Amino acid sequence: MSNDATPRLSLPYVAAGQAQKHITVNEALARLDGLVQLAVESRSVAAQPASPGEGVIWILPIAATGPVWGGKSPNLMARFEAGAWAFLTPNAGCMAWVKDEGQALVFDGAIWTPISSTFKAVNAAKSSFGAATRFEILEQEVTLSGASVATTMVIPNRSTVHAVSTRTSVAITGATSYSCGVAGEAAKFGSSLGVAKNASNIGVIGPTAYYADTPVVITAAGGGFTGGKVLVSIQLMRFDPPAAV
Repeated sequence: MSNDATPRLSLPYVAAGQAQKHITVNEALARLDGLVQLAVESRSVAAQPASPGEGVIWILPIAATGPVWGGKSPNLMARFEAGAWAFLTPNAGCMAWVKDEGQALVFDGAIWTPISSTFKAVNAAKSSFGAATRFEILEQEVTLSGASVATTMVIPNRSTVHAVSTRTSVAITGATSYSCGVAGEAAKFGSSLGVAKNASNIGVIGPTAYYADTPVVITAAGGGFTGGKVLVSIQLMRFDPPAAV
């Protein structure tokens, strides 16, 4: 354990016999004020704000600019207080509410990603031998480029899809709209979808069974993607066989 700061949040310790202890205590309180129930303004603003509010926090994107932000590593949290900027380094597992996206993120040690919502509920009519039905939501944020992008998550083999929903989490550039579907059915879950931030669509379909792991594909319209991100949610049912006897 460090003698200078706590191991997880780097809160400064008061040293034995230290003068002006209030400075160290106030520094620790300021850090706690920023980290507890963490809410940030944005993670997509690259230009350092000219007149930030007291206590506000941003997650720095790639290539942040400004007299203080410039040259700082992406994913740091920049907090403004008492006329100065302080930079907080997130630990893996740190969660934050992003105000301009209206969603929660988690830091996995490398990047900030939306918290995946995966819910599993066993049907009340579960068989005494273990057969069950589960409803799940799988989520992934996709960074867009080129003509189309496939998710790395998949619609699982032998599942039944009820909807694939999308939300534009970072405004899309290059394309004038986009479609959401699968290979061979580019608009299965929606077409002419909005490129503005927070544009959303609920791609409800009649329950459709899939018999192989199948990625969701986001396809550009009116030009190729040059930037932007889309949050994709697969809403599905999965089925467990009877347990071995």
